[in-house]
Amino acid sequence: MKRDMEMVRKILVELEASDSMLMVEDPNAAYQVTLMKEAGLVEAQIIENGDGFPVAAALLRLTWNGHDFLDSSRDNTIWKKAMEHVIKPGASWSFSLLVEWLKQEAHQKIFGTPPHTG
Repeated sequence: MKRDMEMVRKILVELEASDSMLMVEDPNAAYQVTLMKEAGLVEAQIIENGDGFPVAAALLRLTWNGHDFLDSSRDNTIWKKAMEHVIKPGASWSFSLLVEWLKQEAHQKIFGTPPHTG
């Protein structure tokens, strides 16, 4: 299975809007939650099948990093640019690169200039 950043963002938005834990019962969504947990974005309980593959998950809460990622990716214009320029098909990217790019775009949108880097 592949990492699906659109689904990750959608799940984070749903969890933030929820007043209680959020259940996902689709194996693809459970896989994305597993990755989100590994990245430190959420606290979650993962339910696996007999082979150890995630089939469902209970999302308990966003972490500080999860809130930061969601805040950085909330703007639809910035997110669309990220999908076109960072996460584009065939491109080599990492989650940390995406997070840094989102932070820089958010900084530029708020302050009108790119962040000072040294």
